Amino acid sequence: MLNINNISKSFIQRGLVLDNLCLEVNEGETLAIMGPSGSGKTTLMNIIGLLDKPDKGEIIFRGAPIANFTEDESADYRNLNIGFVFQEHLLLPYLTVSENIQLPLLASKHSQEELSVKQQYLKGLMEKAGISDLKDKYPFRISCGEAQRAALVRALANNPSILLADEPTGSLDSKNAENMGELLLEMNREFGITIILATHSFDLANKMSKILRLEEGKLIV
Repeated sequence: MLNINNISKSFIQRGLVLDNLCLEVNEGETLAIMGPSGSGKTTLMNIIGLLDKPDKGEIIFRGAPIANFTEDESADYRNLNIGFVFQEHLLLPYLTVSENIQLPLLASKHSQEELSVKQQYLKGLMEKAGISDLKDKYPFRISCGEAQRAALVRALANNPSILLADEPTGSLDSKNAENMGELLLEMNREFGITIILATHSFDLANKMSKILRLEEGKLIV
């Protein structure tokens, strides 16, 4: 599904972060990437999501090279294929939970019929995530765990092929972190979504089908 071949990335302040890194991800796989702070986990996630570009190397998604996409092509790739979950939920404070979750639908043109189908799909996801009763509440009226579940549902709004989760349980207590891990696996099992997550949590990483460590710019088993 995804092949990353010999990508490198440097920053002026940090020097070489990714060094001829290679990664192969299969359809429907669940993958955890571990490593110390500053090892490049977020950089790698941003490159997979085309939020950043490698200095060199190639990214192949379903047989097509995407590393040299224009900004518009990168945006289309993200809208059609990628869902993002971050350590902070990033819900907009002036929108309700339901409005926040439906935001990604605005990035693509949908007919009224398509929009109705998407909204029903999101309603079902909210029920699975246990947040249906929060739909009219604002983010400051719900807990961190509830907000992170809302962020996960929002990330799945456009039926992405890949979910990129960057420290998705980093701001949660142990109970909510456990719930988030189980919810991620449920979404993978039910919808076949490929999950790539960066984490410091061994508990979360051990739920995934594969664990890789990012050390000195390279991924190791």
